[in-house]
Amino acid sequence: MRRAVLAAALLVAVAVHARSAPGLASTVALGPAQPVAAGAAAPGWTDALRASQAAIGRPLEADGIARLELRDALNQPVTLADYRGKPLVVSFIYTGCFQACPITTQRLAEGVKAARQALGADSFRVVSIGFNQPFDDPVAMGAFARQMRIADPQWQFLSLAAADVPRLTQAFGFSFTATPKGFDHLAQLTVVDAGGRIAAQVYGENFELPMFVGPLKDLMSGQAAQQLDLESVWRKVKLYCTVYDPVAGNYRLNYSLFFEIFCGVTVLAGVAIFMLRSLRRPRVAR
Repeated sequence: MRRAVLAAALLVAVAVHARSAPGLASTVALGPAQPVAAGAAAPGWTDALRASQAAIGRPLEADGIARLELRDALNQPVTLADYRGKPLVVSFIYTGCFQACPITTQRLAEGVKAARQALGADSFRVVSIGFNQPFDDPVAMGAFARQMRIADPQWQFLSLAAADVPRLTQAFGFSFTATPKGFDHLAQLTVVDAGGRIAAQVYGENFELPMFVGPLKDLMSGQAAQQLDLESVWRKVKLYCTVYDPVAGNYRLNYSLFFEIFCGVTVLAGVAIFMLRSLRRPRVAR
């Protein structure tokens, strides 16, 4: 009983504090309100952006997208359904790209490193999918990963059948156009929630860290809020107190928020104890 009361009080304290300190919340909005970073332009930019934003909220189970067979760099079959249970970041690339895709992948690597430090090493997964088929086969994707020096065991480079490229890219709202020099495409990262639903789009070759880490943090905080136990409450508090430091250019724990939450919990616990004692106190007949 006491643990349940404490957990509830802690959740209320976090919620109250979040409303009173909006400047400390994530700077990235999930859904259509999300800002677009410089460098996101592509042919038919308006249409491409509209298609990308329309994908937000789409479940990957729709039309069997989550069950499409892909191949990892070792030519082993996988599906997007295999990644359910944790947030997933999806990046579409083509291995013949000499500018945008390497830049975006390197920036993604920086974002992944910062996110793992802030949210936990095992908190989310990443896949890069080659859309230029049949050239982006498992061998080419593996070579691209080595070229980018990606050694993260929870980041896979995947291929798929050429016939499935339109279905998969359209489901994610990813647009690309063939040109004499390769492809022009929207610089886009897609964040999928643990249940397999598209939660956010991140744009630009050099996106800022809060644009990437923010949606992941929000998803993990939402998962923690769904479970009323001390471990989940502690995880939510820790996520809330993990804030972006623009001076240092990374995330850190803001210990002053811990202190404020502790004070709030102490006050709420005191009120709860007082109310319980008042209810148990025998009434004097008049």
